[in-house]
Amino acid sequence: MIGASGGIGAALADQLAADPRVSLVHRFSRRTEVPLDLTDEASIAAAAATVAEPRLVIVATGLLHDSEQAPEKRLADLDPVRLARLFQVNTIGPALVLKHFAPRIPRDGKAVLAVLTARVGSIADNHLGGWYGYRASKAAANQMVRTAAVELAARRREAICVALHPGTVDTALSAPFQRGVAPQKLFTPAFSAQRLLAVIDGLGPADTGRFFAWDGQPIPF
Repeated sequence: MIGASGGIGAALADQLAADPRVSLVHRFSRRTEVPLDLTDEASIAAAAATVAEPRLVIVATGLLHDSEQAPEKRLADLDPVRLARLFQVNTIGPALVLKHFAPRIPRDGKAVLAVLTARVGSIADNHLGGWYGYRASKAAANQMVRTAAVELAARRREAICVALHPGTVDTALSAPFQRGVAPQKLFTPAFSAQRLLAVIDGLGPADTGRFFAWDGQPIPF
């Protein structure tokens, strides 16, 4: 589990640890014993080296805003340094996780590489605009997933590489933007994690390279 210290990542790791079918859960974040920093490829490689033949790798990370950076509403708000940071965390980091973890999955049997992106990363579904950097970096992450799936299919026919949308989850990432969200559409991390794991359980090789929402519905790239 990459991003195990975040709200969704922690919930996913906890539910996997409680699943009798799961023998071992590796938790990675910048604060774990084996630290993994998405902006540091050496740390990603070192973390991957501690894992032998994982059947499930989930990247549950993301950057939308922080104390210095808010989502851009207009073209006039674009800043190259901030854009680069969004792409580093939301696109390049997950891509490097795929680079170092994908070769370690088993050659035979089902294995899933899942990257949590966001519905707003869907180009076809963008009808509202705004959030330029977040949208673009998540869309790029989706393309990384799609391209990795094509490559993996040639060597590991049962491997599945997908992008997943967790819904709007009550975490620090979404906290400033929850005002207009209907209560029934604001999920707890535990609920989102449960639904995402159910989606993962139902995936087959034909689903590789696709983008799914928390309820199992496909989302167009």
